[in-house]
Amino acid sequence: MPNHQMKTCQIAIRNGSFGLVEIKLGGDRLIEEGAENLKKFRTKIDTDKMKEPSFLMVLTGTGKFAYRRDDGVYVVPIGCLGD
Repeated sequence: MPNHQMKTCQIAIRNGSFGLVEIKLGGDRLIEEGAENLKKFRTKIDTDKMKEPSFLMVLTGTGKFAYRRDDGVYVVPIGCLGD
């Protein structure tokens, strides 16, 4: 099994809030892996020094529709970011 390197980034919003995004090529297993990584990363944020993230998102290379999972993580295909 290949070793997939985690690609996580932060999106900052002008009002000081931010979101965490993990980039995955797609597939249910990778989306699940990305969501779990984001939730673990969120627990490492020192909320005494900064806000909690406003959202967690897995950005995928596949799919036609964005959705919000039961755990609150958004799954967004790259094609949904156009226009």
